[in-house]
Amino acid sequence: MPGVKLTLSGQPDPALARRLASELTTLTCDVLEKLPERCMVMLQFVPHELWYIDNRSLADHDRNSFRLEVTITDESNTKEQKAQYHREAFALLSENIGNLHSHSNVHIIDCRASTYGYGGLTQEYRYHHP
Repeated sequence: MPGVKLTLSGQPDPALARRLASELTTLTCDVLEKLPERCMVMLQFVPHELWYIDNRSLADHDRNSFRLEVTITDESNTKEQKAQYHREAFALLSENIGNLHSHSNVHIIDCRASTYGYGGLTQEYRYHHP
């Protein structure tokens, strides 16, 4: 079950949030070979005045930014898949957001199967009890 958390600079935009949730679900499932019905996406917006890089707000930089965190079970994807995901997610968000600060980033979090799960069951348990 991939957990996707996207933090965007700016004011809440429900239309943008819906579009990005859909596009990130598709990208995550295609590149990382996950099931859409098990993909969770959370989005939040942070005002430019409250997002700092190098002790200056994004408002001062006159830039946008994002942080994309994707939590997956360790050893369920190859390095090549993760590198492809980085490239494609960055391109997708660059296209949708624009005017990005260079420190916008993607973070893939590999969790051990015994420490990650959903519905009260770990991924380790699910592996041994399909």
